[in-house]
Amino acid sequence: QVQLVESGGGLVQAGGSLRLSCTASEGTFSVYSAGWFRQPPGKEREFVAAIFRGSSGTFYSDSVKGRFTISTDNAKNTVFLQMNDLKPEDTAVYYCAAGSVATTSRSYSSWGQGTQVTVSS
Repeated sequence: QVQLVESGGGLVQAGGSLRLSCTASEGTFSVYSAGWFRQPPGKEREFVAAIFRGSSGTFYSDSVKGRFTISTDNAKNTVFLQMNDLKPEDTAVYYCAAGSVATTSRSYSSWGQGTQVTVSS
């Protein structure tokens, strides 16, 4: 398993932006693919975005496509989630995961602790 540490969550007004970061041990995202999931209050965890190892491809859920961007900086051992045009329905705890590009959470072997994103209307 890989240790993942997320940061960058917070409170933002609708229409604003946040960038989430997920830092791992050296070389992680050259070897492992990664994904972001979120869990809204009272709901199940849901897929947001994923990136193939070596940044060879990305894909997104329909709800965030065109607003969110996933990327990696291998020199910093970090995967990012740039979130623009945020909406109140984006409010959730966001989790970074490594080991897959699947849209199902059970396919991932490592998880971060989560970071809260709250979007006010």
